Amino acid sequence: MRIGKAERNTKETQISLSWNLDGAGSYKGSCGVGFFDHMMQALCVHGGFDIELAMKGDLEVDCHHSIEDLGIVLGMALKEALKDKGGILRYGSFYIPMDEALGFCSLDVSGRAFLVYDASYENPSVGALDCCMVKEFFRALAFQAGITLHLRVLYGENDHHKIEAIFKAFAHALKEAVTETGKGVLSSKGVL
Repeated sequence: MRIGKAERNTKETQISLSWNLDGAGSYKGSCGVGFFDHMMQALCVHGGFDIELAMKGDLEVDCHHSIEDLGIVLGMALKEALKDKGGILRYGSFYIPMDEALGFCSLDVSGRAFLVYDASYENPSVGALDCCMVKEFFRALAFQAGITLHLRVLYGENDHHKIEAIFKAFAHALKEAVTETGKGVLSSKGVL
């Protein structure tokens, strides 16, 4: 089993989590933002991951610190679970239709952190989640995990559908990228 554990304790958030890449699709716990818990559940179900989360954030301010810090901790746990990144496919890409919206993700578990994010929203929030925080979450995750991550909403009208499409696309692309090959590191350099 490939499991990464991470913690982050600041004056704004207290987070402890475990991420099992070889799970059954289970999300336990809550970040305190209902719609984002829905996205975390989608990530686990569609990626076949198990995430256990204990978290308290300063939601009386807004969701910013909680969502960004959760991305940081998830990235740390992913990096730990993958260790030297050997024996995996490394790359993953996936399209997800969500009713009228179409989301896309392509990623490289490369050790080189980068984010390209192309999505726009009609409203400032979905539930208690500020839509601008979706990009911040994925930036934090990508930079802590050391992955090159491209996310795009090709089209859509409903912000809930657009965000869910990119979360599910990310889940499927990551599931593909971390698929075990039984071989060494997939790089002409021999290391990542």
